Amino acid sequence: MQVTSAKFKVSNTDVAKCPTDAMHEYAFIGRSNVGKSSLINMLTGKRKLAMTSATPGKTTLINHFIINDSWYIVDLPGYGYAQRSKSEREKLERIISSYILGRPQMTSLFVLVDSRHKPQKIDMEFMEWLGENGVPFAIVFTKLDKLSRTAGVANIEAYKKELLEHWEELPPIFITSSETGQGRQELLDYIEELNQLPVQTEFS
Repeated sequence: MQVTSAKFKVSNTDVAKCPTDAMHEYAFIGRSNVGKSSLINMLTGKRKLAMTSATPGKTTLINHFIINDSWYIVDLPGYGYAQRSKSEREKLERIISSYILGRPQMTSLFVLVDSRHKPQKIDMEFMEWLGENGVPFAIVFTKLDKLSRTAGVANIEAYKKELLEHWEELPPIFITSSETGQGRQELLDYIEELNQLPVQTEFS
């Protein structure tokens, strides 16, 4: 797939106010500072499409970007940012869960994981929650350029091993770098494949 256009559509905190058209949506989520905005910009070829910041936890809204006038990338708030107050974290958790569980157009959720770290409890718990709720998701390892190939492979294999202790099979896994463009075509090809499926507009 080639990305020929990528435009901001709408931001909100209410899933009921998301776009009403019947298009596939691919949502991106991860811990704060995992490189989500950079990955979205790399995928679309638009360096300033999603706002990047040196300060973690800046995304607090459901952000829709329309791609090729035919499908959406959705930038969701990050989870687990410790500097937020309890009430702020609870509010963001409500926004995240209401979208993930209440948006039938979401064809797949891409869970971003920082490849520089060994398996993190918060990521594992989040993926377990997705599994319990039957949410289709894929894992996207980010920042592969920030460490040696050997270290990156070791961390990814550790994640796979821990996941297989709880899952019968692994979800789709992608390895990326926003700096080098690694994984871009693989992700876009996967999205193109899913775009061939019918769009769900209501839960069965």
